[in-house]
Amino acid sequence: MIYLWAFLVGGGICVLGQLMFDVAKLTPAHTMATLVVAGAVVDGLGFYDPLINFAGAGATVPISNFGNALVQGAITELQNDGPVGIITGIFSITSAGISAAIIFSFLAALVVRPKG
Repeated sequence: MIYLWAFLVGGGICVLGQLMFDVAKLTPAHTMATLVVAGAVVDGLGFYDPLINFAGAGATVPISNFGNALVQGAITELQNDGPVGIITGIFSITSAGISAAIIFSFLAALVVRPKG
């Protein structure tokens, strides 16, 4: 049953993003930023962790989980280090993903040449 819920929740988040593209005519950047902020707000309200417990990878794979990770890191480091931890905390959990995106984008730019 967990696979079904993961599929439905993850698919629902993806459908929401697709509707933002098609119906609201938002750009990819606006859609991505909106989903990250929505994930952060949902986590700030305390609903994202129960969603992860319910849907597993269906809630952790989409871009909305990046917002969740930012908030989790900020809250954890705020409790440990005070206000400075808000800034450092957002990078503690997400640094591997950010670094991977930068490195793989650079490698792709070396291999692929733009047309035109």
